[in-house]
Order: sequence, then structure tokens, then C-alpha cells
Amino acid sequence: MVNSRLVVDQLVSEVVGRRRESELVVAALSADRHVLLEGPPGTGKSTLLRGVANAIGLGFEFVEGTAELTPARLIGHFDPALVLAEGYSPDIFVDGPLVRALRQGSLLYVEEINRVPEETLNALVTVMSEREVHVPRLGRVAAEPGFRLVAAMNPFDAVGTARIAGAVYDRVCRVAMDYQSAEDERSIVAAQHHDPASQLGFAAVELVRATRTHPDLRTGSSVRGAIDLCLVSCKLGEIRGLPADDDTVTLDAALVALSGRVRVREGVSRSAEEIVTELWRSVFGRSDAGEHERSEGKVESPTPMSRAT
Repeated sequence: MVNSRLVVDQLVSEVVGRRRESELVVAALSADRHVLLEGPPGTGKSTLLRGVANAIGLGFEFVEGTAELTPARLIGHFDPALVLAEGYSPDIFVDGPLVRALRQGSLLYVEEINRVPEETLNALVTVMSEREVHVPRLGRVAAEPGFRLVAAMNPFDAVGTARIAGAVYDRVCRVAMDYQSAEDERSIVAAQHHDPASQLGFAAVELVRATRTHPDLRTGSSVRGAIDLCLVSCKLGEIRGLPADDDTVTLDAALVALSGRVRVREGVSRSAEEIVTELWRSVFGRSDAGEHERSEGKVESPTPMSRAT
């Protein structure tokens, strides 16, 4: 493996606010361990893992964790038509992502592993322990050097998820990832919005962060919501012939960007749109959200933030 410090430095330049997590992931992989990243959506789990694979020069096999991920889809299968014509032969076996990763010594990345059926998880547990898989009529496929499982999962109480077995936790190094700081999220939005001094960007981040602590919301928005709010505001303003920070523009952009990302708690009679509107008023209803925050000592002025980004 290449120099771990150089790998971390490269990752930090690609993933904002994730030096500690980058160090932990690189250290675990350098120690030939499997890794599980656990945290809310939009916290950079996939970006970090893809960046690690690229930085250390390993292949990367992506698997989307869903309830439809069967062992056959993960491991591979014999082509039915060729089996009828030629019988079972190693030449007609179609490698799945797990077998490809084993043969090539690649990282097997399983996204949202806690949505994967238990039967498929059991196959992964065996591979993590034995570094090989036994396929009926094909035989043993051993892992080449470099193979590791890297997985990501949302909190277990997210919709469609379940607690994963202790056997999985016992075979991985777990790295917890929470939302980045407000400053980091402003930097992310500024990079996407291409305006590091934008008051719209400051307010969008404040609004998104408020969704995570609202008592009527079970799940708030990631920083992706703030990015979309800014980008939609700019385009909507052009269509309406209004500034991007016009009240009618930012409210509609907030509803478009956030109403589908937040989840209302059970038993709450209000809709997501009503809660987003309430939060929009609390942030954008002020004469200048950015100036208000700066007067309270909460954020830096645009000029130093611009230099930092």
C-alpha cells in the first residue's frame, strides 16, 4: 500500500471536514481489516470510501444494499442457457461483484448494508472470516491480496433498515460519522453554489441544520438539501425574473429541496411542507440571515470564509 499519510492528505482535499474519519479508515484498511461506516445519509460515507479506493490504487466493486440482493446476485451464477447446452463449467459462470472483488483483490463496497437480507449477510460473514467463498459446481474462490469489505449503513431506525447481526459487527472496524460542522457544510455548499460569500448559502445551511433538531421531524435533511435549495433558487429566480434570494423564490426552492428529504414523526398532524415553511420563516424571515448570525458571533464573515475555501 502507498504511504498512508499521503493517502489521508489526498482524501482531506476531496472530502470536507473528514480528516479524523479518513485517518481511521486508512489505518483499518492498512491493517487488512474490513470497515463499516455508520451515519446519516449525506455525510460523505460513499465519497470517502471511493476516495480511499482511488488513493490506494485498489479496484472498487459497488453493491447497492437492497432487500432484493440475493446470494446469487452477490456471488454470481451459471448462465442457464449455456448450462443446458454445455453443462456446468467454470467458463460459463458469471461472476457477481463478490467473486470479482475476490479474484481481483478489490474493495467490495456494500452500500446500506443494513437493508441486505439476512441470508445474503451470512454469505458475507463467511467471506470476511475465511477470505474465500465456496460456490456449488464451481468450487473455492480465494481472495487475492487487497480484498476487503467496506460497507456503509444509515442508522438502524431509518425507514427500511434493520439491526445487523453481531457476527457482522464482530468482523469489522466501525467508524461512526455524524454531520459535519456548520462551517464545513457552508464550505460544501459554497463549492457547489460557486459563491463562497453568498448569504443565500449561509441561510440554506442554517435552515437545513434546523430540520435535524425540529421536534416534529424524525429525520432532517443532509447538506444536499442546502445545495439543492441554492441551485434551485438561482434557476427559479431566472425563470421568474427575480433575484435568487427573493422570498417567493427561496420559499418554493426550500419546499422543493427539503419536503421530500425530511420525515415527519408519527402522530404529528402537520405536513412536511408546513414544517419546512415554518423553518423557512424562522431563517429567511429575518432581514439578513447571515448578518444576524455574524452579529451573534455564530459564523465568520464572508471574506475569511472565501479565503478558506
